[in-house]
Amino acid sequence: MIKLAENLSLPVDCVTQTISILAIKRAGKSYTMRRLAEQLFKAGQQIILVDPKGDQWGLRSSADGKKAGLPVIVLGGEHGDVPLEVGSGEMIANLAVKERASILIDLSIFRKHEIATFMTAFLENLYRLKAREEYRTPVMLIIDEADAIASQKPQKGEERMLGAAEDIVRRGGQRGIGCTLVTQRSAVLNKNVLTQTQIMVCLRTIAPQDLEAMNAWIVQHGTEEQKQTLMASLPSLPIGDAWFWSPGWPDAEGIFKRVHVAPIETFDSGRTPKPGEKRVEPKNLADIDIEVLKRQMKDLVVRAKENDPAELRKKIRELEKQLKGDGGLKATVAVKVDGEKMIREYGIKVNALLEEYKKKRDDHIGICIKKLNEIANAIVEAGNMLRFVPGKPSIPSMGTTAEIKLPLAKPSSSSTKVYVKQVNSIATMSNTLSSVEQRIVDTVKMLNNRGIEVTRDAIARWMGIHPTGGRFTSALASLRANSILEGFRLTAAGTAMAAELETGPEKAIEALQEDAKKKVLREILESGAPLTKDELAARLGVHPTGGRFTSTLAWLRDMGLIPERGLIEPTEGCRR
Repeated sequence: MIKLAENLSLPVDCVTQTISILAIKRAGKSYTMRRLAEQLFKAGQQIILVDPKGDQWGLRSSADGKKAGLPVIVLGGEHGDVPLEVGSGEMIANLAVKERASILIDLSIFRKHEIATFMTAFLENLYRLKAREEYRTPVMLIIDEADAIASQKPQKGEERMLGAAEDIVRRGGQRGIGCTLVTQRSAVLNKNVLTQTQIMVCLRTIAPQDLEAMNAWIVQHGTEEQKQTLMASLPSLPIGDAWFWSPGWPDAEGIFKRVHVAPIETFDSGRTPKPGEKRVEPKNLADIDIEVLKRQMKDLVVRAKENDPAELRKKIRELEKQLKGDGGLKATVAVKVDGEKMIREYGIKVNALLEEYKKKRDDHIGICIKKLNEIANAIVEAGNMLRFVPGKPSIPSMGTTAEIKLPLAKPSSSSTKVYVKQVNSIATMSNTLSSVEQRIVDTVKMLNNRGIEVTRDAIARWMGIHPTGGRFTSALASLRANSILEGFRLTAAGTAMAAELETGPEKAIEALQEDAKKKVLREILESGAPLTKDELAARLGVHPTGGRFTSTLAWLRDMGLIPERGLIEPTEGCRR
């Protein structure tokens, strides 16, 4: 049963019903929506939550923020496991349907026309795929601020999105799709959608036009007595009090009941802060099955952004702004020099490459920059310093400090930013790494020594942190910007900065901070033969489908300690 209040539980098959949650802001409609989502997920049902405001990511943590919440994949927004791109609507529908993944779609960074583009593709493809028998399983699509998706007066470009929403609300149930529509403005929610509601949930409502929109549904489904009882109470309902009205469902008597919605069990990330109140951030988030993202999304999201004409035009404008008023490129890096021979050797190489760059420009810019960066890394490793400034070439005499002045032709706007980034990065490649950056560099080198594929998840898991954490993400970006990492590969400078971490099976066990995870890996190491998931669970005395056991195996796979699929046994990288 789906328990929504002390005196109200709904059958699990409400997952394929159409539900409307209507109220003014701060009356408890999002809270009611969250309670419904939590209870459906706990009952083993798939949920898809569309969040235009970006305040529902707290599903991943417990109410107090100290423990894990629900392992729902968050797409987009500030807290997303992966970014969300405007053109990825069809891809996300594939992820939801083919993997039967419960997901939170955060649209908060999109403009209105971008929401229409994304949601049109998502809704159409969701409806189309669910027509296939193999995918016809129950799923509840929850749309917060539903009037933005299914408006009574759609703007130009939103017509197809409204049509797709109507298809799902009117005919989606046959394909296993339920829909929950949440809005503070029932008057502007499309009437063709609102009238399909099977379960109406009403919290405090004041505006006459919104009350009138509700009345259109009530006239068709309720008695005059029920109408008067409901309408008289709506303007003064306390926060969290709600009327649940379902004529003829789940039985002939239906539901007409006023309740107080039970507390949510996950972190209330959408709660309005009070004056002077210190904001609490959750410390633990539920782990997700990252494999479903790898299977369906791969690098498509990244490539979509790189090829987005709007993004490219934005970069060009930034480059043109940098060059405006400059006769050429200004990039200065100070370093220590150890003698005339080293400077002369590398100065000649750099000059030759710059001449090649001037002649070939964009055709070979990538090759030239790569070679320049290799030379710069070699200089830093040798403990030397080099200064790039516009001007004529000059070779200094022996001394403790020196300058090489190299001629730089004014590059084309499309390559300037890349070149500036590569040249300027030499300045920061010294022993000034933050503690997180140093741990990342050390971990990458250790993974290389073990022969384990270096991925974002592998690095984070070995460090015992979340792969989408803010400090971790910033540290990766900094290391790449400073040419210490290229992707997840150490450059020459990065290799020189990395410490040698001890390897071996015991060190792998030590890297697991939780005793439960250590116990699982130790059992795998001591098994002496490959095990099935059921066999390993039996050895440990746990249920093979238990959430903690399943998430531990996913964690070990991310670390490269057990195979990604098939029988469970230590990998060579685990033993090495």
